[in-house]
Amino acid sequence: MREITQGDIRAAARVMLAHPQDQWQGVMQQMLYQAHCADCCRKALGVVHPRLGNGTLMSVALARQPVSEPLPSDQDYLVAIQAVIAAVLDWRAGRQR
Repeated sequence: MREITQGDIRAAARVMLAHPQDQWQGVMQQMLYQAHCADCCRKALGVVHPRLGNGTLMSVALARQPVSEPLPSDQDYLVAIQAVIAAVLDWRAGRQR
């Protein structure tokens, strides 16, 4: 997966808001895996994946048609951002084992 940016985190959080909170962990794991696969495709073939994009979390998230961006002070949005960051940290920790 390509480097994570603030835009990636925000786009993924907007996807999370479209799902019940008890599904967030699974949704995030799937998006991180898809971003990883798309990046592998990009590196191996030199082209973006037709469905998953260029290997960024944002490209995977935007393909899922996330909700409109709430105000930065929105409590649910802040919790979703926190969940995205936690999932990214877990993903990276698991990849380093």
